[in-house]
Amino acid sequence: MTDTPHFPLSAVVGADDLKLALCLTAIDPKIGGVLIEGPRGMAKSTLARGLADVLASGQFVTLPLGATEERLVGTLDLDAALSAGRAQFSPGVLAKADGGVLYVDEVNLLPDHLVDLLLDVAASGTNLIERDGISHRHSAKFVLIGTMNPEEGELRPQLLDRFGLNVALSGHTAPADRGQIIRRRLDFDSDPQAFCAQWETQQQALRERCEGARRKLNDIALDDAALAQITERCFAAGVDGLRADLVWLRAARAHAAWRGADAIGEEDIDAVAEFALRHRRREQPSSSPQQPAQSPSNTQTTPSEGQGQWGDLPAPSIATGARREVPSWPAKKP
Repeated sequence: MTDTPHFPLSAVVGADDLKLALCLTAIDPKIGGVLIEGPRGMAKSTLARGLADVLASGQFVTLPLGATEERLVGTLDLDAALSAGRAQFSPGVLAKADGGVLYVDEVNLLPDHLVDLLLDVAASGTNLIERDGISHRHSAKFVLIGTMNPEEGELRPQLLDRFGLNVALSGHTAPADRGQIIRRRLDFDSDPQAFCAQWETQQQALRERCEGARRKLNDIALDDAALAQITERCFAAGVDGLRADLVWLRAARAHAAWRGADAIGEEDIDAVAEFALRHRRREQPSSSPQQPAQSPSNTQTTPSEGQGQWGDLPAPSIATGARREVPSWPAKKP
């Protein structure tokens, strides 16, 4: 954590879907983190840093692109080994991120084994190191946020699936929003402390809402009725495996807590559907088309193409400019 203020999440213009996904993952880190897709210059890192201020610790740790496995998980403290002749653990990035946000920019450019390791620890909340004569375990409960520009390469499907939620940002921002984004950025850069003070009321309201949702989370049942809806829709979407079902159910519960409800409702399931399915949905083969009626000349027509596929699931747009019925963000007071 540094003394440099982060751009307040409540001051970010638009990107309501992404802000919601980030807050849901902060409410329940077991969702498994958020993968943000989008072109360069879409303020992905600004949004990730803004989330850190919502968490109690405010901790924000960035994994360098060229990081080694030792840098990530920790290793033997050579100074202690040489001077005292004893094996001592030297914490890595995962230990420093405990209780905060671990940000991995361009996660698609990391070696696969490091991404695998990251996702394992994010899911379990514990980092176990057994190497160099060391056997050490420590807490590593953090919100994992990965970003990628699809133009620079894709993640393997096996790794993509292990990110809990996925949100795509559109690079086409309306002129009015673009102007407002630039103005706020300039105001922040000229005097970060004054800008943060200006937005402190809204930011505090966001912190309290997330904290209240975290306290309420375990009182909301992961009920069978919600699970039945989700499993049916996952089956219809043709997703591989069962991770989508679990992530979707957890995210729906976090959304219910976010809006202050006592149970998961259909609106909660709908609100997070695309977050859970976007990177897991698979196209399915078309069902056998029915034979069309023959013409009077007994000439059969060819089944029309593009009849749709049984696994297609209508999904709302996740573009930055999309509008969805979700709880509104605290508005800035005049």
